[in-house]
Amino acid sequence: MFNISIIIPTYNRKSFLIHAIDSVLNQTYQNLELIIIDDGSSDKSMEYIKKKYPSIKIYKQLNKGVSSARNKGIKISSNNWIAFLDSDDRWHPKKLEKQINYLAKNPKYKICHTDEIWIRKGVRINQHKKHKKYGGLIFNKCLDLCRISPSSVIIHKDIFNKVGVFNEKLPVCEDYDLWLRITAKFPVLYLDEKLTIKYGGHLNQLSKKYWGMDRFRVMAIENLIKKDYLNKKNKIMAKKFLKEKSNIYLQGLKKRKKKKEITYYENIIKKHA
Repeated sequence: MFNISIIIPTYNRKSFLIHAIDSVLNQTYQNLELIIIDDGSSDKSMEYIKKKYPSIKIYKQLNKGVSSARNKGIKISSNNWIAFLDSDDRWHPKKLEKQINYLAKNPKYKICHTDEIWIRKGVRINQHKKHKKYGGLIFNKCLDLCRISPSSVIIHKDIFNKVGVFNEKLPVCEDYDLWLRITAKFPVLYLDEKLTIKYGGHLNQLSKKYWGMDRFRVMAIENLIKKDYLNKKNKIMAKKFLKEKSNIYLQGLKKRKKKKEITYYENIIKKHA
């Protein structure tokens, strides 16, 4: 029997959150607990949610970011299997059922993700080839961009015990960082069905808040290398991508004439040459 704890972090997303919650409550698989982590919302969304869904567990914290909220959910969860759902995303009604059945048939795996449907500003958009999903030992596939969506995964707590949880020092790309740590150590099960629906294009998306996302990916890769976390093959690949992403960010810094940061990233490139 798979008992699942579902963690929804939220911050001022009342209009989205209702749909996310309903997509959990409408799952055909119901051996679950639903945990909402309110990351310091000021839009009175929790008052509304408490009235509409009185049985749902809601935990409040000061605004510390999505990583802190997810980590708190992991800590207080009752079950060994964890599923995340961003408050602006939704699930197909059979998402959990199909994943659990797939995991049961492939018991060596402790993490499973699905394919996605993307909706941007109310319009369904096609993913590009570079966004293709993979299963197996996919560390090399996860270096260029974030291959796994938090809203698509089911993860066993054993993984967090071995690689750690979300890095709360990263304001964005925290999922990219975690997937690198996981895929360096664990094979990933991929269910090639569009069971996760991701919504984008709205103003409070974290990805819209920060310029130069590659700087956070550089931080994630450099931390892996510094901690001597990788085997020889993965370290070679990580250094290659570290230089590539540093170069990309460096071009933007030069356009903005950020002298101190330019020197810092030039040194990173030289260091791993």
